[in-house]
Amino acid sequence: QVQLVESGGGLVQAGGSLRLSCAASGRTFSRYAMGWFRQAPGKEREFVAAISWSGGSTNYAGSVKGRFTISRDNAKNTVYLQMNSLKPEHTAVYYCAVERGLYSSGSYSAVQYDYWGQGTQVTVSS
Repeated sequence: QVQLVESGGGLVQAGGSLRLSCAASGRTFSRYAMGWFRQAPGKEREFVAAISWSGGSTNYAGSVKGRFTISRDNAKNTVYLQMNSLKPEHTAVYYCAVERGLYSSGSYSAVQYDYWGQGTQVTVSS
């Protein structure tokens, strides 16, 4: 049984930073790409960032490129999302997910991910 547990969310002022973590278990973590998505109130879930199985390749949504950084530590079965210069529009529930298929590169599409965490709330105040 694959389990993903996110942590690190919270309330932060605009301009601040947060680092989200996602601890994975139940699958050989190092063989799968990981992604971060978010869902704001009244909006659909959207792609934020993804990282390939090896960590050698990353993808970002245009809105977060240069501001957010995804990374992974395969020895700890954990993927991270460093978020800097946060804005109120970044307020959302952030989810991590595992991409289906071995040795994947990190897709933009949510349908490519087959396991999801429960989400962690990020609230950015103005």
